[in-house]
Amino acid sequence: MMLLALKLILAHFLGDFVLQPAHWVSDKLEKKGRSKYLYLHIGVHALALLLLMQFDYLGPILFIVVTHFLIDLGKLSLTNPKNYRWLFVVDQVLHLVALAIALYWMSPFTLDLSSIYSESTLLIITFLAFVTYVSGIIMRMLLAPYIDEIAKNDEPGEGGSLKNAGTYIGMLERLFVFGFILMQQWAAIGLLIAAKSVFRFGDLNKGKNRKLTEYVLIGTLLSFGLAILSGMLYLHLAQNL
Repeated sequence: MMLLALKLILAHFLGDFVLQPAHWVSDKLEKKGRSKYLYLHIGVHALALLLLMQFDYLGPILFIVVTHFLIDLGKLSLTNPKNYRWLFVVDQVLHLVALAIALYWMSPFTLDLSSIYSESTLLIITFLAFVTYVSGIIMRMLLAPYIDEIAKNDEPGEGGSLKNAGTYIGMLERLFVFGFILMQQWAAIGLLIAAKSVFRFGDLNKGKNRKLTEYVLIGTLLSFGLAILSGMLYLHLAQNL
């Protein structure tokens, strides 16, 4: 079953990403179902599936090709500048569901969902939720007294900041720290701190904006501190399950 699953996923990656030029995507978005590249795209998928499956399992292959066409056509019809990112995610999820159905058709399997409710799985999910979202909220609460003051001291013409960039950066850095601790790679945490310091050098070297420097340092230490404590606590709990 694993070999069949890998072939299906590889065919999907080749058809949807590797062998789909950017101008095909642009033409499909502009012309929707009238685009010739939509049908070329489906043809590439069909050919990739046939070659990887060695012209076997024709029924499941036909099912994948038809559902892929319908899913793509629906996505193209609904796509607009505001929802294209979410529709991309929905599109990929639906494709994977179709692949799973086809795989079951070719090689019936059972899903054991009981492992999701095991102590070890729930423990890692709980800590991942804390390290990403809960820690971010805690930091915003702790740093709230400084946010308005920092905003007043921002210099005009500095280019501003990307929307929610700080939130995502914080999530990623805490995930990295948490992962490094689980792998016992403490030196990597030092490299991450050094890398962040290099990227924030432009902010930190503004001697006239001392408040921003202090704010960045407090936020960084809080973020890394929460991630390190979470990682150490997780390791302790995991060892005593």
